[in-house]
Amino acid sequence: MTAQFGAQSTTDEVLKGVDLSGKRILVTGASAGLGVETARALAAHGAQVTGAARDLAKAERATQEVRAQAANGGGLELVELDLANLASVRARSDALVADGRPFDVIIANAGVMACPKGVTADGFETQFGTNHLGHFTFVNRIASLLKDGGRLVNLSSSGHRFSDVDLNDPNFEHTPYDEFGAYGRSKTANVLFAVEFDRRHRGRGVRAAAVHPGGIQTELGRHMTPGVMQRMIDNINAARPGGVEAFQWKTIPQGAATSVWAACVAPAEDVGGRFCEDCHVAEVVDADNLLMGGVRTYALDPEHAKALWAKSEEMVGERF
Repeated sequence: MTAQFGAQSTTDEVLKGVDLSGKRILVTGASAGLGVETARALAAHGAQVTGAARDLAKAERATQEVRAQAANGGGLELVELDLANLASVRARSDALVADGRPFDVIIANAGVMACPKGVTADGFETQFGTNHLGHFTFVNRIASLLKDGGRLVNLSSSGHRFSDVDLNDPNFEHTPYDEFGAYGRSKTANVLFAVEFDRRHRGRGVRAAAVHPGGIQTELGRHMTPGVMQRMIDNINAARPGGVEAFQWKTIPQGAATSVWAACVAPAEDVGGRFCEDCHVAEVVDADNLLMGGVRTYALDPEHAKALWAKSEEMVGERF
């Protein structure tokens, strides 16, 4: 690679000099935060972006600057998609396949975090159902639209280190519910999905990666009270070794940088089947320190990824 980027790099720095004219990129969660910034940066560099969002009116308001900054043939179209409702997922995927226009990249960005216990329209635990099963079904149903040589980028999190997936009790029917434990399961699933998708599609040059954007203050944290947020930060800082600087929030452009780096800048062979953070491929770290960086072994285990794929197919009632 000709340039090195890190935790403080922004989307515009990562994409400097990159011409995405003629590229077609799908971004889920294009109504707030990282999704809007990702769409803005891509359209500003010439990409035709399809932004998927549950609330189209909200997305229209939130993406005015995306349209304003689109350049070099770039642009934005918005489509409705509710990842917590498989009827919506199937309707949108069917419409995209019928439309037939291929994508160079899919960025599975949308998600929920640390919400109270609940279920999706299909009865799945909210975080696993939305963050993983919704994307699993949607991406697989439109996988034929990914061009040979294309990429899938799944937004995961360092929060995958809170917990591994539980294939015996994915909906917390027999396990006491914990907001962050459930979030961790869903974020581990995002990584494992990328691992198995990469294995299945690399033969035609399609590669998949999972990314951790970093700690960013967006709508994702709307279920966390200020007290809970502060306790989490205090715990992170308390666990840091001596001499390591205290936790700092990233800006939204810094948070979205790893997504666009993995999607459009990093060599495909470097990121395929891997977990990325701060615009680099993360090291495997199995230490107890949750948020010091790195990826847990269980999130990259290929057999674990195959088992999750099979369980996910069983849960949504489709085979891919």
